[in-house]
Amino acid sequence: MAYANDSILLRYAVKEKYISAVYRNINEPVYKDTCVELFIAFNNEANYYNLEFNCLGTALVGFGSNKQDRIAISKQLIERITSYHLIKTPANGSDGLINWELTVNIPFSVFGFHQINSLANQICSVNFYKCGDELPEPHYLSWNNIIYPEPNFHLPEFFGKVKFA
Repeated sequence: MAYANDSILLRYAVKEKYISAVYRNINEPVYKDTCVELFIAFNNEANYYNLEFNCLGTALVGFGSNKQDRIAISKQLIERITSYHLIKTPANGSDGLINWELTVNIPFSVFGFHQINSLANQICSVNFYKCGDELPEPHYLSWNNIIYPEPNFHLPEFFGKVKFA
């Protein structure tokens, strides 16, 4: 993760056995596909953004304080996100895993409930995720550990801190 004058930049590099990209439209449930996610809260606030992308870069973006009370970010704002994806199928003699990469550029304007001019020296609460709810082998991974009886990424009490230098 990095930032530019007007955006957040993310690059995910993933290896896994199965991939899926059923959802192709903005704000469809891409977490059911092969998916990577960034959840981020600004200014120590309880509300956070969830930015979820399948391996093709299709995005689901919301805002709110928990899993149930999400406000969908508008298609017009989400369309400002640019992405590049690369999927490499396994070669003969390899480990049999599919390698894929996703690079996204998220303009500050996507964070429509905030007026962000710079991230320099800002501390944010974040977590990064990898999931595939409807893959042959469903899985749920997080950067910062989540202690909860069932998979649930919408728990800001388990976000970690990131300082943009």
